[in-house]
Amino acid sequence: MIRPNIKGQRLAALFFLGCLLFNYPLLSLFTGREEFFGIPQIYAYVFMAWALLIGLMALVVEKRGD
Repeated sequence: MIRPNIKGQRLAALFFLGCLLFNYPLLSLFTGREEFFGIPQIYAYVFMAWALLIGLMALVVEKRGD
């Protein structure tokens, strides 16, 4: 029996999460004039979402046993 490639499935799920995070409905929530530590909300959100995706991808790729 062939075991499905779980790493590939996890990376595909992260791709779709990235598509969701960087799509219009969520981005429009952060377009206000408020600032987060002196940085406009939209920039802080994009940077944090990008860093989160990179961290999750690193966990998936570097995980042993798959």
